Order: sequence, then C-alpha cells, then structure tokens
Amino acid sequence: MHELARGAFKAVNTEDLPWRPSKMAAGVFVKDLVVTDGWEMQMVRFEPGTRFPVHVHERPEFIFVLEGELVQAGQRLGPGWAGIASAGSTDDDVYSESGCVFVLVDRA
Repeated sequence: MHELARGAFKAVNTEDLPWRPSKMAAGVFVKDLVVTDGWEMQMVRFEPGTRFPVHVHERPEFIFVLEGELVQAGQRLGPGWAGIASAGSTDDDVYSESGCVFVLVDRA
C-alpha cells in the first residue's frame, strides 16, 4: 500500500491498481489505494454470494457503495449509500447476494 507523507497530495487512478485477494474471507478482493496519518483507503469487491466473517470494529469504519448491493446490520446498501460503524460495533452478518464494490476508510 502506498504511504503518503504528511503535507503531500496524491491522485490515484484505481483502474491502474490490481485486485488482491483479501486475507479476511474468500470471495473478497481489495485494491489498496493509500495510507496516510494512520488512515487507509481501499476499494473492496465482494463476489456474488460472499459472506464476511463476524468481527468487532476496534476503530471507526466508513464505507461508500459504488456498485451492486451490500447487506450490513440488516440494511441493504446500494450505490450511493454510506455505512458507518463506530468503534466497538459488531458486524455479524455482512454479505452480498449479487456482488458489490465499495470504498472503505478505516484506521491502518
């Protein structure tokens, strides 16, 4: 992942970055965009039928859905929807029946 120095600016063309398999779950792929000042930004892709394992957020997490549909906390999030998880919250049933792509911002 690219570390951006304090005081710097960087533009990233996500089309130029490869998808890598996530270590968290099968069917999840990630594009690492940038890390700066302890925060990271990634694009995440769920293949159709993917379920993410139960996990507790140690720090806040922000997602913004670009394509498809993601179910989080019992809510169906489509393009344009944002999901915000506070520290200490639990994701116990995160999945995508149709597949989806979203932006993820959280602490590195």
